[in-house]
Amino acid sequence: MENSYPMNQRRLRSSPHIRELASTVTLNHKKFIQPLFVDESLSIRRPISGMNEIYSETVESVLRTIESDVKNGVTKFLLFPVPGEKFANDFHFDFAVSVIHEIKSHFGDAVWLASDLCLCSYTSHGHCGILNYDQTQLLNDATVRLLTEYGLKLAGAGIDCIAPSDMTDGRIKAIRLQLDRLDYDYISIMSYSAKFSSQYYGPFRDACHSTPNTQNLKNRKTYQISPLNLNDAIDSSIRDAHEGADILMVKPSSLYTDVIAAIKNNTSKPVAAYHVSGEYASIENMVTAGLLHREPAHLETWSAVVISGADIIISYASRHAKDWINRMEV
Repeated sequence: MENSYPMNQRRLRSSPHIRELASTVTLNHKKFIQPLFVDESLSIRRPISGMNEIYSETVESVLRTIESDVKNGVTKFLLFPVPGEKFANDFHFDFAVSVIHEIKSHFGDAVWLASDLCLCSYTSHGHCGILNYDQTQLLNDATVRLLTEYGLKLAGAGIDCIAPSDMTDGRIKAIRLQLDRLDYDYISIMSYSAKFSSQYYGPFRDACHSTPNTQNLKNRKTYQISPLNLNDAIDSSIRDAHEGADILMVKPSSLYTDVIAAIKNNTSKPVAAYHVSGEYASIENMVTAGLLHREPAHLETWSAVVISGADIIISYASRHAKDWINRMEV
């Protein structure tokens, strides 16, 4: 039987008030994480190419940045420590430890501090772990052992959350077991569980000096997820959840809203969406060219990843989230 009631959807669009009432998405600045880069080799902070308002910081300048961000409503941060030297072996993590000590001694529990856990900024070849002799493969177990050692150093420094981004198999289980064994069971793990081998990491690699530079292993496709393989992203995330990850992350985010939705449908864990450097730079550079309006472009992107199922947003514009959300036109 034909529906006798015509569908008039426009009534739900007729004013800001009813659009607010009918909205299915609520953005909350408390769900945002602000990334921070701290580079041991710098004496003054430097702008990151293509990344408007984003800097590689010194230890001193990052404290001022965090202080400013806290005033803007940001209380959660993801730290990327960039050491001043590269290693082939005999790695140490003193700089990362010192940065965490400094931040936590200044801000204490007023901020929640996660630290990226990877070796790409440390290795002379730019890959995310230990390579074999002829540099044709990343050695999984040797990498996991070193990452676990690094994670324990971060725990001892006072970190609130460890965020492994290397994508080796079994590293979540290894880190969780050691944290629990040494009474760091209160420290959470945010796994880069669906990290794609993406073209959108360029500005980040400039900031972290982490572009692969070997002849035989020229990219990270042998350990990061193929953009063509949804099942791998889901399976890797479910595995990491079972191994002890508290938060699962999809990276990049706006390109992979279908992946966020698929993972959210397969787990009760919080899902984080990382709006990566190339995604951020794409918006910012179009704004500079007069092709986009900045605030609504970021807000639309954030809304899209929340619609797809993201609980947490990692964005380089997080420091504007409170202000922009409060002024958002529905």
